[in-house]
Amino acid sequence: MRLANKYRLFIGLTLFFVCKLQAQEMQEANPKKPVFQQPNAGRRDADAMRVMFYNVENLFNPSEDSAVADEEYQPTGMRGWTFSRLTRKQINIAKVALAVGGWDPPELIGLCEVEDRVVLNGLIYETPLKSFGYRIIHRDSPDPRGIDVALLYLPEKFRVLQSYPITIRFPFDTAARTRDILFVKGIACKSDTVNIFVNHWPSKFGGAMATIPKRKYVASVLRRQVDSLLDVNPNANILIMGDLNDSPYDESVSKILAAKMDSLNLGPHDLYDILAGAGLSWKKGTIKFREEWETIDHMIVSRPLLSYTTPHSLQIFDPPFLLQDDEAWFGKKPFRTYYGAKYIGGFSDHLPVYMDFKFKKPDNTPSQ
Repeated sequence: MRLANKYRLFIGLTLFFVCKLQAQEMQEANPKKPVFQQPNAGRRDADAMRVMFYNVENLFNPSEDSAVADEEYQPTGMRGWTFSRLTRKQINIAKVALAVGGWDPPELIGLCEVEDRVVLNGLIYETPLKSFGYRIIHRDSPDPRGIDVALLYLPEKFRVLQSYPITIRFPFDTAARTRDILFVKGIACKSDTVNIFVNHWPSKFGGAMATIPKRKYVASVLRRQVDSLLDVNPNANILIMGDLNDSPYDESVSKILAAKMDSLNLGPHDLYDILAGAGLSWKKGTIKFREEWETIDHMIVSRPLLSYTTPHSLQIFDPPFLLQDDEAWFGKKPFRTYYGAKYIGGFSDHLPVYMDFKFKKPDNTPSQ
């Protein structure tokens, strides 16, 4: 048995027993409460792929960078951010990815709130992810804080054909800057071409109402990109993933991007928000504000790509180790790296989402 396979076996068994023990403890403490269900941990076939998206919350490089406003996340900054804390956070992110993957790690991982290539290199080369051969697609964006989006991929399941950033310039606020949309085109499972857009839309910082126009504008830019692909090829497989900072009900998503929440009767240019199939509820989501969970981390597909998955395939990954007691608003909340300005060594203020695709065996040339 090769070293990589031995390592996968060790990781898989370790995660199985850890999750089983945590589930047992939860069930004993509260027999009526449903317990966390571990993702399908079996080996995936050559034509299967698991895709994950995770807002990792402020994965900063502690080194000084005069080009961006990251002083808060330096050793002398308010957070006291150090390389040892960065390493712990990278290991935490790797733990999440391996837990989501099961026996095999996710073949595609979209990330947001990463500062640069240095922190991504540390993630794939200096954590348990190093055994799997991930590669990175990343571009520095003009975001003032220096946070970007990125895509990690396993080349045996995804062959990259093209990638580039889509820069956003607001015509109504020419001084403002935000994250690029990262476009990646590749062949999945040696079968069919998939066009991927990794997003992190403007936040609600400064007021939800005041920032609506910015998210609507980014949605319009993305919609034009989608239409340009579908105009050329109505059978284009399109996957949109990211933290959109809006729910499936908000106009930026439902009207401007026009991502539908009903998978039935989709037209040739229609998009379907798989997040809607996960069951939207104030009791479940990817981020928590006070007592209410919100669903703002999406995976959205074109009608052709939906044929490789199911309308209810997206899952919000919420194992006990990613949560902590919410003493202010009751229930649970994401286990973050900081509680206010206090370092507590957690993961992120977001929960990751993931879904599976099953690509058909190649019997023709890939779509474009």
